[in-house]
Amino acid sequence: MNRCNWAKDDLNIKYHDNEWGIPQHDDTKLFEFLVLEGAQAGLSWSTILKRREGYRKAFSDFDPIKVSKFTTKHVETLLDNNEIIRNRLKINSVINNAKQFLKIQKEFGSFDKYVWSFVNHKPIINNFKKLSDLPASTIISEKMSKDLRTRGFNFVGPTICYAFMQAVGMVNDHTVDCFIRKSF
Repeated sequence: MNRCNWAKDDLNIKYHDNEWGIPQHDDTKLFEFLVLEGAQAGLSWSTILKRREGYRKAFSDFDPIKVSKFTTKHVETLLDNNEIIRNRLKINSVINNAKQFLKIQKEFGSFDKYVWSFVNHKPIINNFKKLSDLPASTIISEKMSKDLRTRGFNFVGPTICYAFMQAVGMVNDHTVDCFIRKSF
């Protein structure tokens, strides 16, 4: 059985087979991936996957309403939490992004409606043969990044946005020989 060759260990295989690239429309899940992709900046995805449960506990099950109310005291506590990446800028960005996320929900009715509008509410199916063919960013992820930053988000550069788009199935970047791709 062929799968995308980045999924080599049990944790990555489970993530690849059950989540990556599957269209996601639940706002809480979308916020989770926005948090996790921002946390990944400069790190490996495996590092973040290993800490995912820690992030879930630290950031109130990725509830943007609760996270938006985090205070300086919360930040100081999180900086001592070895179950997450203890980077002040990344932690503050989660809180800031939760506030901006809620504004988008109010404006568009859901974050899902907003973010999926960048792909006309339909996944883009790519036909890459190998991992090295996948781009780090695209015109669409650049547009998304620019719009999110205009709305006050941070840790949402074009590469982070593209990784987010891959994670939540806005783009299907499973390689053409991957068995998961055939299930779409």
